[in-house]
Amino acid sequence: MLLPPGLTVIRHTIMFLVMAMITSIAALGTQIALPASGDDARTRLENSPRHTEWVTIESRGDKIEAYVVYPERSDNAPVVVVIHEIYGLNDWARSVADQLAAEGFIAIAPDMLSGKGPNNTGSASLDRQSAVSLMRSLQPTEVIRRINMSVEHATMLPAATQRFGIIGFCWGGSTSFNFATTRDDLGAAVVYYGTSPSKESLRRIQAPIQGFYGGDDQRVNATIEPAQAEMDRLGKLYEANIYEGAGHGFLRAQADRDGANMAASEIAWPATVAFLQTELEAR
Repeated sequence: MLLPPGLTVIRHTIMFLVMAMITSIAALGTQIALPASGDDARTRLENSPRHTEWVTIESRGDKIEAYVVYPERSDNAPVVVVIHEIYGLNDWARSVADQLAAEGFIAIAPDMLSGKGPNNTGSASLDRQSAVSLMRSLQPTEVIRRINMSVEHATMLPAATQRFGIIGFCWGGSTSFNFATTRDDLGAAVVYYGTSPSKESLRRIQAPIQGFYGGDDQRVNATIEPAQAEMDRLGKLYEANIYEGAGHGFLRAQADRDGANMAASEIAWPATVAFLQTELEAR
């Protein structure tokens, strides 16, 4: 895919810096583990040593279920809200939350389909087709309300700090980017292969944004350059990292596309962790 010059420079600069960081980590004998792939997520969850809990959050006339994972650390931890794909809150999304906790964050993954399934159930009771249909019916105000409910719950936990960020994938990536337009106190937002918000809304963003995209995902990538140009004009931080040959959903489908998805994951995930640690840990 032919990229505008500014995006090409950003991509190669960030890739160089991240590779340098990974090399330094390896030299120290430390390795940042990737989240599980979609096929391995349940096994990874079953073997996780971290404390997890399902919570019911009631606020603002709404009620949602969320999955919370705690890190093993001696001090309070910043919070990361994990926004699932269009398939609902599944094992893979929960395994991403678990991996974020392994890196030192309190991770909370709200089920955006809470109360939308049969008998007021959520994602667990829905097949993929039903989940996708219901996800497409969600209203933006409802989505933002449910994320805010998750933030309020998690940052009030005794083991949490008040610093919080958000990460999302596919539909959740678009949602993560959009959420950044609504909160001045958001510490960081990570967008995995999600479309960008409208140009007009970008002026409201205060948090730094990191985006990670498969090179063969032009439906999404066509929205990067206009957002990049406007964010640059506004003096706001948005770095788009595009990985040639990788497809949409590369972090979940790590074994696909003849190694391109894995290559993208091995660069994108350590960069994600480093970005969140830099922006959310106490300075």
